[in-house]
Amino acid sequence: MEIATETSTKALKGGEYLVAESEPKDVFIIGEFTEEQIMVIDSVEEFIKTRVVPNAKQIEKMDLELTKSLLKEAGDLGIIGTAFPEEYGGSKQDFLTNMAITEVMAEGLSFSLSFGAHVGIGMLPILYFGTESQKSQYLPELVAGTKFAAYCLTEPSSGSDALAAKTKAVLSEDGRHYILNGQKMWITNAGFADVFIVFAKIDGEKFTGFIVERAFEGVTLGAEELKLGMKGSSTRQVFFENVKVPVENLLGEIGKGHKIAFNILNIGRIKLAAGVLGGAKMANTHAIRYANERKQFGKQIASFGAIQHKLAEQALRIYVTESAMYRASRDIDRMEKRLEHEGKSLGEALLGAAEEYAIECAILKVRGSECLDFVVDETLQIYGGMGYSEEAPAAAAYRDARINRIYEGTNEINRMLAVDMLLKRSLKGHIDLFTPAMAIQKELTSMPAFETEKDGYLAKEWKMVRQMKKAFLAVAGATAQNLMQELEHEQEILMNLSDIMGEIYLCESAVLRTLKRIEYLGVEHCETSILMTQVYVNDAIERVGQHARAAVAAWADGDMKRVLLMAIKRYTKFEPINTKELRRKIADHLITSNEYEFRNKNK
Repeated sequence: MEIATETSTKALKGGEYLVAESEPKDVFIIGEFTEEQIMVIDSVEEFIKTRVVPNAKQIEKMDLELTKSLLKEAGDLGIIGTAFPEEYGGSKQDFLTNMAITEVMAEGLSFSLSFGAHVGIGMLPILYFGTESQKSQYLPELVAGTKFAAYCLTEPSSGSDALAAKTKAVLSEDGRHYILNGQKMWITNAGFADVFIVFAKIDGEKFTGFIVERAFEGVTLGAEELKLGMKGSSTRQVFFENVKVPVENLLGEIGKGHKIAFNILNIGRIKLAAGVLGGAKMANTHAIRYANERKQFGKQIASFGAIQHKLAEQALRIYVTESAMYRASRDIDRMEKRLEHEGKSLGEALLGAAEEYAIECAILKVRGSECLDFVVDETLQIYGGMGYSEEAPAAAAYRDARINRIYEGTNEINRMLAVDMLLKRSLKGHIDLFTPAMAIQKELTSMPAFETEKDGYLAKEWKMVRQMKKAFLAVAGATAQNLMQELEHEQEILMNLSDIMGEIYLCESAVLRTLKRIEYLGVEHCETSILMTQVYVNDAIERVGQHARAAVAAWADGDMKRVLLMAIKRYTKFEPINTKELRRKIADHLITSNEYEFRNKNK
């Protein structure tokens, strides 16, 4: 089967990367930021380095007054308002710029969570779903940093199953208020928030959003939670006892609260990917510098092969995940602008764009958070005993990273969600998986054809990505066809399929980014990115084979099993490369640079 080739004149739909190819010109590389964008990003980085980092230890001691004052400074500098229109006090930067800002913010540790919860899940529901009156009333003070926002969705009995919320809203007899009763938990910024986005069921049935002010009578808070990480951020339960919420504070439509919750999560997931990548780059840089400083057996530990393997593996996982994150961000940015051009409002445009690429957002949430977990774990290991001490940065990074696999939807939920969305879009005809899947079945019963390979750099890796797509289509097509409705109950198989989807997206994104970098910077400046792409794709195709075999073995038997295992063998066959030597070359570059070099905006 020949995978169809798309050009930049027709951007791929969400999830369509599995059956079509993009070109290097269609993705975004960091070196494409304009001078204006770099100025905005630099101003945020300057604020973090000069105002937040020097106060990090005090913030980690839960000095909420300090956090509030720094948020106010961020408001004064216009940093809070980069995603908001000028009429509400913002400066409305594009989506790519805001993603880069989210990445830079990661260096602020707990402050980055307080900031992100305020400007993201706290404020965006008002911007995207609020009436003009609501936006005019609340957004200017929130953008200015004189008031702060929080998002109340999770309850003791409803975590991943958000729609099972028990918080209840009943219209008062005079029709002027909704009487709110219930409790929410794990609410970031609860200790100092003035405005809460609260989800409740009207009459116990219609899941709906509300804007609730802290000053409303009947709103009370639990004690600050003692958390594993992110210790400087406020996290409390919020209780509502006969709270009278004016009817004009109903957010969006009655019974449509899920639209607010789920659409905001799409944006939150890809922004989480940006944030964790910022943290991963910082942790990799700490590891590189410590390896250059620390001596054992009369040598810098950076000279040892085992340490070089760790440093290189950290960097290449960051590189490919970042490649995918900026690829999806460019697609969302482009779609948002197109929808605005077609007459959609700001909120409709961004929400529509994020919804289109919800599959990619779910994948990136998973891969980003797991990349960070790997990087901080290896950083602590490189620090050795010092890594276990709070005197070094590794311990805090290790603790802080763990929450990212839980919030914005657990990684398990996001894995299954990615496959579920793909199959539903295929059934609706939004993506044509059927035609290429049938072509794969036909190909498997015919003599193997000698495919023409792309010429030039990473030609082998291009072919491997194509083969991974064929393996996925063969396994996913047969699995869906044979299990049908039962597939939704086979969570292990869904996670196998999702991991294959993730590997394909990351591999292809890395190949595209590296080829564009070669064109942009010249091959002489891209040796390390070429090596990182080669090593990752080499290892990924083997993982794809493992996931594919596990998925097939979970349900197939007899001739069906034999045919599918032969297909997997055929499409994941590869000639291993000397990854030991390539990792050593990657590590040499990192050790010489004394940092994760690709964190710079001109790289």
